Amino acid sequence: RVRRALLMAIDKAAIIRDVYGNTGQAAKNPIPPTIWSYNDAVKDYPYDPEKAKALLKEAGVTTPLDIDLWYMPVQRPYNPNPKRIGEMMQADLSKIGINAKLVTYEWGEYRKRLQQGEAMTGQLGWTGDNGDPDNFFFLLGCNAARDGGQNIARFCDKTYEEKLQKARQSTDKEERAQLYEQMQTIAHDQAVWFTIAHSVVYEIAKANLTGYKISPLGRHEFAGADLK
Repeated sequence: RVRRALLMAIDKAAIIRDVYGNTGQAAKNPIPPTIWSYNDAVKDYPYDPEKAKALLKEAGVTTPLDIDLWYMPVQRPYNPNPKRIGEMMQADLSKIGINAKLVTYEWGEYRKRLQQGEAMTGQLGWTGDNGDPDNFFFLLGCNAARDGGQNIARFCDKTYEEKLQKARQSTDKEERAQLYEQMQTIAHDQAVWFTIAHSVVYEIAKANLTGYKISPLGRHEFAGADLK
């Protein structure tokens, strides 16, 4: 209930409008809609501060409540202005009685401390490596929920983990897709992450460039490219 309250207290649409503009689309799942097995049936949590207050009360949380909110010290492809997003989250959370102290460190130190589990709440993102859903879903797996691991939420759910491992062992794409769809529902119901946005990448090119395609893996690949 507390995690859901935090999610419903933050105005995601305002963040996307004011920070991302036309470079991001609202996220509701751990994977972007461009990856197979995306579960579009999942309904995102609405922005509802009053419901958020009610959830905190149901959970027995007394406000005002002090928390730390870590924001990244650097711009990333998936987050164009981490500090501004942190400030907007801070302002929204204050409306439900949560006082969020903004915290950051040098990038290397930030990541190390985040992976050691020091943060109460923190920003991070992911750029896919290979186009396979597992490359995203393992980030919520039990094996990664450890000091130095990449599961910074320290989420470890038995049902989720069983489906993750079963999908890894299967060579049936349809079976894997069904498992991943179910895992997205679990991640949503458990309110594991506040998913903000999937970035939309733009690249500037001369008018006489032909055959160049933007890589979904964040690389610059010039095979097939030519100049007229």
